[in-house]
Amino acid sequence: MNARCLSLFAIVSACVLAAAPGVFAAMPASAALAGGSGGSGVPATPSGSASAGAAPVAAADNDGPAYGPELQGFSYPEPVGQYDFTSQGVALHMAYMDIKPAHANGRTAVLLHGKNFCAATWDATIHRLSDAGYRVIAPDQIGFCKSSKPEHYQYSFQQLARNTHALLESLGVTNASIIGHSTGGMLAIRYALMYPHETEQLVLVNPIGLEDWKAKGVPSLSVDQWYERELKTTADGIRRYEQATYYAGQWRADYEPWVQMLAGMYRGPGKQIVAWNSALLYDMIYTQPVVYELGHLSMPTLLLIGQKDTTAIGKDAAPPEVRAKIGHYPELGKAAAKAIPHATLVEFAELGHAPQMQDPQAFHKALLDGLAAVTANR
Repeated sequence: MNARCLSLFAIVSACVLAAAPGVFAAMPASAALAGGSGGSGVPATPSGSASAGAAPVAAADNDGPAYGPELQGFSYPEPVGQYDFTSQGVALHMAYMDIKPAHANGRTAVLLHGKNFCAATWDATIHRLSDAGYRVIAPDQIGFCKSSKPEHYQYSFQQLARNTHALLESLGVTNASIIGHSTGGMLAIRYALMYPHETEQLVLVNPIGLEDWKAKGVPSLSVDQWYERELKTTADGIRRYEQATYYAGQWRADYEPWVQMLAGMYRGPGKQIVAWNSALLYDMIYTQPVVYELGHLSMPTLLLIGQKDTTAIGKDAAPPEVRAKIGHYPELGKAAAKAIPHATLVEFAELGHAPQMQDPQAFHKALLDGLAAVTANR
């Protein structure tokens, strides 16, 4: 192909991407092939009772529930509200659960989910916090789960923090303990930096962004490349990735509903817009590390770190020598605790990326003890 043809091809490709909404509407919802992010109908509260072992491989991975692009058809553990607002000139809505305790202790906990998670995956934590007297607010961020998936949006952690702050203001919450897991940990840090006087306490559960993958040599993937990868998402790909990265090689039946929750959106009619927003979000995560600003956090910070976590965005695209030096959470947790002025580090030696799911009892004891310590010191 000559240079003129290549130039014309590039221009046409750019025009197609600029017209993404129309492309999404026209593209058939083809079966997913293989992938890496991803759930069943009504979620079961993780119980820890299922046996550990290899993740099952479905004979026909496309067999399973199909959900709408905003998780229509998937039930959450508590009633879901919608916060309507305008951002970047677009009318959006942000789904959230607001659980008021039977015996209030006067404190509010805000739960921020990770990239391959939703507000619903905080199910067990919601109920433990509520039983302890906390008002619990668990939103789905824009681009995720039951919230809007805009056709065009400039994603940044600052924007997501502003959206979350506006939601809390609408609910009359002016001070809260901000608890973030995984990508939600990156967002929680950004929120605390932007709203320090409204962040009573910061809790980080295996947050990502504690290292700069780009600076360490992980190659950049374009949004187009992320989109093509996301279109290949299947339940089996999600399951294999989570078993290896999140759960230290183990698998239990109570993890499967969350696999089907995510995979269901890729089986449904909104697969393309789900994949497009996911691609934009991956680009945001890769390009906006928070590690350089940890020293500016002024509030008490609790780090809850599963030591067998190996999560690092873009790790599979990196050369072997780069893969070998990223995603080491025993090192990352200690470095973060040293960098954050008022940090307490709790390590879970046998747990991975989602300690709240792997060992709910140990995790919730550490969480509640850490939250209570701030109350005692006030």
